[in-house]
Amino acid sequence: MKSYVIHLLRNMPCEGNLEGRYIGRTESPLAESSIAQLLDLKRQYNYPTAGAFYASPSTRCVDTLRLLYPRSDPEVILEMAECDFGDWENKTAEELREEPAFTEWMASGGQTAPPNGESGSVFVQRVCRGFEMLVQNLMAQGKTSAVLVTHAGVLSTILAAYGLPRADPFEWMCAPGCGYTVRITPSLWMRSGVMEVVDTLPEGEDKTRPDHYVVDVAREAANRAYGNGQPDKEDGEE
Repeated sequence: MKSYVIHLLRNMPCEGNLEGRYIGRTESPLAESSIAQLLDLKRQYNYPTAGAFYASPSTRCVDTLRLLYPRSDPEVILEMAECDFGDWENKTAEELREEPAFTEWMASGGQTAPPNGESGSVFVQRVCRGFEMLVQNLMAQGKTSAVLVTHAGVLSTILAAYGLPRADPFEWMCAPGCGYTVRITPSLWMRSGVMEVVDTLPEGEDKTRPDHYVVDVAREAANRAYGNGQPDKEDGEE
């Protein structure tokens, strides 16, 4: 029976990411250090070939894909975009620490919506709709392999929603330039809407792999500023 293999890769950080800013729809170029790191990964490890290439509409995702696959002509999937942070776009946790809505958003684990932005549930629904469309297109076109370069939150959402073995989104977190290979069997996909997670990426000739886990810079900065979703107390405050 024909099966479909999709390689899911996380994009490299842009300048705003490295500064701990919330970069959703804001366009920020890949950092020079990110380009160097990705080219180093490409020299040390093997990235799989594929018959189709897809990317988030973000420049940092398209550029990551083209650095890895210079001859590719990726199809952009709008639904694979990063979360829309609305009025918090391009701002840091420190800049937002006095805003009550930001405190609530942190306490909710990102489930509430930033002002003029996306809630967690809307984000998940959009991403799942886009991934199902991608799978449908692969099957319709008869292409059995693809690469998708997208954001950490998009990648972990896809894997948590459809991946076997089952795991929470944070458990699928991986380093920039890394990712997972999934295999979709049509009968299992149509019947249960699930796919097998079969490998991690990339892989060296000796089967070694780079360190896979990384903490999101913006989330780490927000946690430092707020602890468990609450602002730091002033000196002397109970």
